[in-house]
Amino acid sequence: MSAFVYVTYIYATPQKVWDAITRPEFARKYWLHYNVSDWKKGSRWEHRKGDDSGTVMIDGTVLESDPPRKLVITWARPDHSKEPSRVTFDIAEYNPGLVCLTVTHDQLEHDPGMAASIAGGWPKVLSNLKSFLETGRSENIWLTKNKEG
Repeated sequence: MSAFVYVTYIYATPQKVWDAITRPEFARKYWLHYNVSDWKKGSRWEHRKGDDSGTVMIDGTVLESDPPRKLVITWARPDHSKEPSRVTFDIAEYNPGLVCLTVTHDQLEHDPGMAASIAGGWPKVLSNLKSFLETGRSENIWLTKNKEG
């Protein structure tokens, strides 16, 4: 697959959703990692491990930045030679106090491994983002296992 589109509705303001994506102190609470940039068009951005190492896991360039409505970035592993993919965050007020967040991750045809990785990753991240913004609580989604039976 070369594109994934995720849509979620969050009881929050567009600014709170923007801040949760772009401000490290918020992203660490639901993503367990964090994003660093000045978020200006043409700037570099980094997705860093949430531990004390700050290891860069993903990086790229800000292609478009229209706070708090739209953010478009390239997305690649720093040690990877493949072409980067692209992530678009569209943040729209659906009703007062309710935001529609659409995340589109596309241009994945050059990196099937990344496509496989994000297919399971984005649903967890966005679910945790919604929970965090609506309740102030989040779960360690990377360690918690589904307990069946």
